[in-house]
Order: sequence, then C-alpha cells, then structure tokens
Amino acid sequence: MTTNNNSEKKNNFKPNGFNNNNLWIIGLIVAALFALQLFNLGPSAKEISWVEFERDMLKNQEVTKIVIVNREKAEVYLKPEVVNSGKYTEELNNGFGSISQTGPHFFFTIGSIEMFEKRLEQAQEDFAALQEVEVSYETRKDVVGELIGWLLPIIILVAIWLFIFRRMSGGGAAGGGNIFSIGKSRAKVFDKEENKVKTNFNDVAGLDEAKVEISEIVDFLKSPLKYTDLGGKIPKGALLVGPPGTGKTLLAKAVAGEANVPFFSLSGSDFVEMFVGVGASRVRDLFSQAKQKAPCIIFIDEIDAIGRARGKNPNFGANDERENTLNQLLTEMDGFDTNTGVIILAATNRADILDPALLRAGRFDRQITVEMPDLNERREIFKVHMKPLKLSESVNFEFLAKQTPGFSGADIANVCNEAALIAARKNKKAIEKQDFLDAVDRIIGGLEKRSKIITPEEKKRIAYHEAGHATISWFLEFAHPLVKVTIVPRGRALGAAWYLPEERQLNTVEQIHDEICATLGGRASEEIVFGNISTGALNDLEKVNKQSYAMVAYFGMSDTLKNISYFDSSGRSEYSFSKPYSENTAEIIDKEAKAIVSQQYDRAINLLKVHHDGLKKLAETLLEREVIFTEDLISIFGERPFKKVQTLTSVAEEVKDDELNVENEVKVEVEIENNLSDKIDIV
Repeated sequence: MTTNNNSEKKNNFKPNGFNNNNLWIIGLIVAALFALQLFNLGPSAKEISWVEFERDMLKNQEVTKIVIVNREKAEVYLKPEVVNSGKYTEELNNGFGSISQTGPHFFFTIGSIEMFEKRLEQAQEDFAALQEVEVSYETRKDVVGELIGWLLPIIILVAIWLFIFRRMSGGGAAGGGNIFSIGKSRAKVFDKEENKVKTNFNDVAGLDEAKVEISEIVDFLKSPLKYTDLGGKIPKGALLVGPPGTGKTLLAKAVAGEANVPFFSLSGSDFVEMFVGVGASRVRDLFSQAKQKAPCIIFIDEIDAIGRARGKNPNFGANDERENTLNQLLTEMDGFDTNTGVIILAATNRADILDPALLRAGRFDRQITVEMPDLNERREIFKVHMKPLKLSESVNFEFLAKQTPGFSGADIANVCNEAALIAARKNKKAIEKQDFLDAVDRIIGGLEKRSKIITPEEKKRIAYHEAGHATISWFLEFAHPLVKVTIVPRGRALGAAWYLPEERQLNTVEQIHDEICATLGGRASEEIVFGNISTGALNDLEKVNKQSYAMVAYFGMSDTLKNISYFDSSGRSEYSFSKPYSENTAEIIDKEAKAIVSQQYDRAINLLKVHHDGLKKLAETLLEREVIFTEDLISIFGERPFKKVQTLTSVAEEVKDDELNVENEVKVEVEIENNLSDKIDIV
C-alpha cells in the first residue's frame, strides 16, 4: 500500500478515524441538545414579581392555584375565564401566535417557603373577602439540562482532541491523516503513469562528472543481473554533497526518471515529530513500502536534519528523538537484503556533521560531489533556463556565462527570471542582453537607490574610496581586474566595484596578499586624501580579517606558525567550548594576522602615493559620471603590465559596447566572484 493510492484519492472515507460526516453529526447532536434546553418541550411562562402577582392577580381573585417547584419558584395558574378574557393576551403569547390555556401562565421566584407562606397569609388577611388559593409543592428534575451538563464537556473535549491529533498527523499524511497513522511514512510516491517522474538527464545541465558517476545507479536499476551474476552487490546508497542550489534534488529526480522506477521523495524533517518514537516508526514504514515496490529509489533531502552525529547535537541531549530516528535508519539500511533493488539517495550541504556510521561502506557506499558549475556548465544551464523565454538576437550564452562566475544553477535560474521581469517592466517584446546584465546587478548588489540622500562631502569620500580600490587592483598582478565602479547607491551599498576574477582552485601567499591590499585600498585612499577615515570600509575590513586569520590559523602561511593548521573539516568542534590551541598560540595568531593586515595597508598607502595623480583624476571622473569602466582606467593609467589581463580587458570592452549613454543613468554589466556576498566591495 502506498500513500498515493488512486482509490483513496477518489474515496473520502477514512478508516480508523473521523471524517467530515462524523463531525456534522456531532454538531447536529449538540444543536439538538441546546434546542431541547432552550424550549424545554413545553409552554413558556412569563416571569413577574410578587408585587405584580399580589396587586393584579391575587387581589382580583384571578388565580386558581400556585405550584411551588423545587422550593425556589412559584408557578401561577390563572382561571380559564381570565385567560379567555384577553386581559393577558400579550403576556401569555408563546411566540407562535397562540395563548397557553393549561398553564403555568406566570412564575416568580421565592426566597424561601416560610417567607412565601407568611406573605400569602398576610395578603389574605388584608383582603378579607379574598378566596383562599390552593398551594401545592413539587420536586422536578431537569433531565435535558443535566444531560447537557454531562455530555457537553465530553463532546468539547473529544472535538478538541480530534482537532489536535488531526493537525499533528499532518492532515494529508499516509493512511488518511488520522491519529492512528501518525507513525506512517509521509513520503510522496511517484509510481503511476500519471504522476511518475518525467525528469531525465537532459533536463540537468552541467554536472557532467556527477551524472557520469550517478548513471551507474541507473544501470544498476535497469540491469541488476549484469552485476549480480558476477557476484557483485548493488550499492545501497549514494550521498549527494554540494552547496545549496547546485541541483542535488534535480539530479536525484533525473535518476528516477531515467531508471523509470518508483520514486519515494521526502525530507529529513518529515521524520521528526513531537511524539517520541514516531520518527523511527516512519522509517520502518518507509522501507516496508519501498520493499513492496522494489526496484525503487528512496530520496531523503536535507538528511542532516536526522543524520547529525550522535552526541554532537546542539540541544545537548535535551531531546534524543533524532538519534532514535537515525538509529532506526542505520538499522534499515544495513538490515534489508542487498539485492532487493532499493537504493537510497540523500542530499546535504553539511556532510561534515553527519554521523560516521551513516557514511561507512555498506550504507552510503559512495559520495557524489555536486560542485558549483564552471564556465561551460554555466553556459549549458543558461540554455536550459532560457528555452521558455523570448530572447532577442543580442543575447549570447557565452557572454552571460563569463559574466556569472560563482553562480549556482539556482542563481542562474533566478537571473533568467529576473531578466524577464525587467524586460516586461519596460514593455519590451523580447528579453535583451542588457536585461540580463541588469538582473545580475540587482541580484548581487540590490536595487538602485538614486533617491537616497547623500551630501556632496559623502559623495566625494565614496568616489575616492572606490577609486582607491580600482587604482590598487590595476597595479597588482594577482588582484582581480576591474570591470566597473559606481557610486550610485544600490541595496545597502553606497558604492560598489565589480571585478573579473580568475576561476582558480588554489591561492598562493602572493595572491592573497594582493587581494588584501586591493581590499584595503578604499580606506587607504580616504586617509591620504582626507587625512581621516570613515565607517565606509566595514565590509572591506570584515573580508580582510577573515582572510588574514585564515592564512595564519587554517592555511599555515605564517612565518611563526608555519605549516600548522587548526581547521576542523569534520565539524566536530562546532559546538565545543574550547579551542584546539593554547592561549599563547591565540596571541600569536592575533599578532600574525594583525601584521599581515598592517603590512598590506602600508603597501596600499605607498601605491596610492605613487599614483596619486591618477587616483585624483579617476575620482573626479567618477564624481562627474557616477560610473566608470575598464577603458577609463586604461586612458588614465595605461594598459596593465600583465599579459594575462589582455583577455580580461577584451571582456570588459564587450561590456562597454552596451554602455553608450551612462551619464545620469547606470547600465551595469557585472563580473562576480565565488561567494555572492563577497563579489562586490561595499562602502
């Protein structure tokens, strides 16, 4: 049985639970009880006071008898001729247009029987000719009221209980979503013709190496005998590891689509519930269903929600439900028959915190790394996401791929969507090249804020700050060459500089030093020109601080702590209260990091003093035009003295082709680096 059974979709009957018809019946019963209590199935009497009774009825000898009910209420019965006389027509009307003949017709409340008898006797003495009125006493039980008093609280408690448990069980969970199915698996199953996975490897652009490795799993599912006949064992699981947005989930769906087998999809958090033992129960039910549909694929997204290393939980043992769930998952993965054809795929971007037992051979037999796309892969991803878009002839896949280094597949999809929105906002019939570049700018730096109030003094300081970055990066070999600088506020930034980074995998000491020096160029420029510094370099100092400490504590690039690294790739010390080094070593790390920053800051000061005239001319151009490009730096400083920059300059010139009218309006073409938050220098 699966949770996606078509007959269950057509039939709303919910075994072992209450459906909507049951709730309607309960509501009608409650309403009927209230109606019985309200109307009491008998004639109604109007309440009066003793004074009215004595003055209007008793004195006029209109009363035939009085009945004392439960020693607290006196019911008054009038003579038939008085009722028919019409004197009390309005009072005796029962709401249905008729007059009650039998009575009681009126009632009043008595304090006590003794007080009532005394007052009645006194009234008869006052009116000597008054006929004596018959008085009787009755004890009555309100059966309907007592029944409501007993049943109503029970009904309310049952209704609340049903409501809470239906919500806790997820409403649409397996087995109809009632309280008895709370331990059932909540996986979505794609196994029928109408809901099977239609994604295949053609829908996954890039990820060529990952597709080659994971295609073996498809072959296992299609032709298992080819491997088992030779004595081989089908792998039990594969773990997809990579940054967010790189296509791990899409790749898993493509495997199911290619293999054309049932696909169970759920996330790690679907196992976790407030009830103890529910997670383990859901794991058992999941694998029970999977065995019935083998060969099949189980995909657990964000498995770190339940796969965190035991004993390293940040809750410090406050709740071990996740550990119980993990233990059951480990048992199931190593417990079922090897050749049943059930393969587990899982995805995470925090493989370092997973339990070692989960990663051992025999459970997740292989780890497939899904990395950020390179230039060629980005080009293919653009082609996939641009298929449904109406493009102009100016759009070039190769150019856009060069403009987006460090972008994941999700980022590129966002760029394509944002470009379409920008083009529609401008009432264009097709999406142009400039729309894509504006989309990249907006995603990285935010929306332009030309209405933001900036004083002339602040604008001048921002211009010199950005000019300092541009000047130093132009004269350092390993600094990223400039593409564009703007002093138009964008997002939270008062000014920004875009660079064209190399897509390199390793960094040398000289390369990191040049990057730190270029980052400090903004503050150095402020100190040289204005003689003081401002808070605008906060983002620069944050990046420099991280880089300098990483050089000393992680990469072993310090002269004092040479070849020593305190980096913990396993993530086990993430919640530790102690450092892996002594207080003396911590002082050395602080001293070395400070020395690196001071050395590069002095270097930036000296470079800007040498090229002070160019710095001033660049800042004035920036103040005049609000945006400058690579060719502006070439006209001021000349060509960069590094051969490898020739190709970078050509790309920047290609950017300039679309920027003919930039005065008073920023048209941006951006080159970015690996981490989206680190792609621009923000003032």
